[in-house]
Amino acid sequence: MGEAMRTIGLLGGMSWESSALYYQVVNEAVRERLGGYHSAKVLMSSVDFAEVEAMQATGDWDAAGELLAAEARALEAAGADCLVLCTNTMHKVAGAIEAAASIPLLHIVDVTAAAIHDAGLSRVALLGTRFTMEQPFVRERLEAQGIEVLVPTGDDLELVHRVIYDELVHGVVRDGSRSAYVDVVARLATAGAEGVILGCTEIELLIGADDVEVPVFATTRLHALAAVDFALG
Repeated sequence: MGEAMRTIGLLGGMSWESSALYYQVVNEAVRERLGGYHSAKVLMSSVDFAEVEAMQATGDWDAAGELLAAEARALEAAGADCLVLCTNTMHKVAGAIEAAASIPLLHIVDVTAAAIHDAGLSRVALLGTRFTMEQPFVRERLEAQGIEVLVPTGDDLELVHRVIYDELVHGVVRDGSRSAYVDVVARLATAGAEGVILGCTEIELLIGADDVEVPVFATTRLHALAAVDFALG
């Protein structure tokens, strides 16, 4: 079985905190499914998040797309059989990555949408960076698959974004921020959300299914497990 395993190409570093979680989940899942001494066949390209964050801040998405496209080509040349972009926000430039490589990009939104459909839900909240919550690249892809999306507004939106960039990407996990996120989810549930997408890969470091009253769709874990499905399929 190990000889037939395909190689997962992880495009990470945005931030490395969540990329480490990807690596952990894919290896744990392969060990669970195959047993024995098995682990995942993985190649990882880990970029300097400071460069990407600067491009995000200035809105230079074309440059970010070029950077990640080059990393994707390198992973393919090294022998990766698929690409897993270990960040929600940078799926804004997924098209540039797909155009640069001939191996499939496992899109995080499609994986999440499938899980939402499997749960029988059609109206969910979306937490993430300001870019993910305000810009249409995630919301419209979900809506195209029949899923209505609610996002925080005002102070709630600012809080969700700030905690990600000021705390989580630096590995800082605070109880007060967890409580604040739980309150944001509760308000979105009151507004009609049937579940919540943890639409930034770092959010899973802060809250999980045990913290809120609605079903949680943890994009990092869902994405990593989809990569294992591909590798072992």
